[in-house]
Amino acid sequence: MERATLSPSLNQSYLLSPSRASTTRLHSFSSTRNLSPSSSSIKLQHSSSSVSSSFINGGISLTRCNAVLSNSSSSKGVTELADIDWDNIGFGLKPTDYMYVMKCNLDGEFSNGELQRFGNIEVSPSAGVLNYGQGLFEGMKAYRKQDGENILLFRPEENATRMRSGAERMCMPAPTIDQFVEAVKATVLANKRWVPPPGKGSLYIRPLLMGTGAVLGLAPAPEYTFLIYVSPVGNYFKEGVSPINLIVESEFHRATPGGTGGVKTIGNYAAVLKAQSVAKAKGYSDVLYLDCIYKRYLEEVSSCNIFIVKDNVVSTPEIRGTILPGITRKSIVDVARTQGLKVEERNVTVDELLEADEVFCTGTAVVVSPVGSITYKGKRVTYGEGSFGPVSEKLYTVLTSLQMGLSEDNMKWTVNLS
Repeated sequence: MERATLSPSLNQSYLLSPSRASTTRLHSFSSTRNLSPSSSSIKLQHSSSSVSSSFINGGISLTRCNAVLSNSSSSKGVTELADIDWDNIGFGLKPTDYMYVMKCNLDGEFSNGELQRFGNIEVSPSAGVLNYGQGLFEGMKAYRKQDGENILLFRPEENATRMRSGAERMCMPAPTIDQFVEAVKATVLANKRWVPPPGKGSLYIRPLLMGTGAVLGLAPAPEYTFLIYVSPVGNYFKEGVSPINLIVESEFHRATPGGTGGVKTIGNYAAVLKAQSVAKAKGYSDVLYLDCIYKRYLEEVSSCNIFIVKDNVVSTPEIRGTILPGITRKSIVDVARTQGLKVEERNVTVDELLEADEVFCTGTAVVVSPVGSITYKGKRVTYGEGSFGPVSEKLYTVLTSLQMGLSEDNMKWTVNLS
């Protein structure tokens, strides 16, 4: 039997359900930060009325549902996991069961979000996101705790806040922080069977904000869609937690002052594909970019922030509009300080990079990834002995223990779903 979960604050009137299913059970959950198991379930009774939507999936009908509470105990028990090879999931899309969709109305307010079966979407060829790149995305992860049932989100309010900041820069309306977080909770719980077993990976969560309204002249789109899909993932780099090898790029640049490098807009990532493709063809893991004016200050790697360690001092480029304010970056800075380390957010030169004791990257996808070598203008500098350095290993252990629920969350960063 197929399962999904909706928050009480979300619209439960419609659910995109496969035509073969006559009923669907949904577990109710509280909107409080720590969500406790409920003895009740919601049984959806389908009526024959239908509703139109611009998001239509082939062979699947959108039907009106009426929620009826029941005290059935059949919903209790261990979650059945999806039948995939959890030891070799890698980092790539694996279609799951549900996605979440919410549109803004004419006054720019988002409302009436709903879970739909995961599938293709339909947009106008003249959509703002397709013609003018008016789009943002976020990246988050959910981890299954050791008990096999409870699931943890990591700082979802931070992602919501960053999306709202990016939306302001891109002339887009955005969901409220509460709408964002509740939608993430609903999507994760609806796809609970796709959250990997403890220690096998995580459920990657991809919220999108897109200008889906039709527009021909250069202008903000008249309609926007907020969408969330998820996929189980393993390590981002093929090296896993082994050190990666970076090449410093001094000709291509990721961002410019006054541009959009400081927000998570989709165009920022297309711009790095050329340099990244060339680097990977030469055997490097990824590219480290320098500032576009002096070409001597570190900015970031294609999809993650950079840190160096020298004499137990942790340094990372300061946020100055051309660098994405990474949530993992922010968390590592805070964790390092709780561990008694001095942390500097400042301009970091490429010369300092080459003289560092340790170098590591941070990001949602990579979490913390040690750097084994840096190549700059033909000179290759290596770090460590093929593994984490002592500082980066400590920070990695503390952060991942928090994210996975292996240690007490004194930072109050995790959200428990059950």
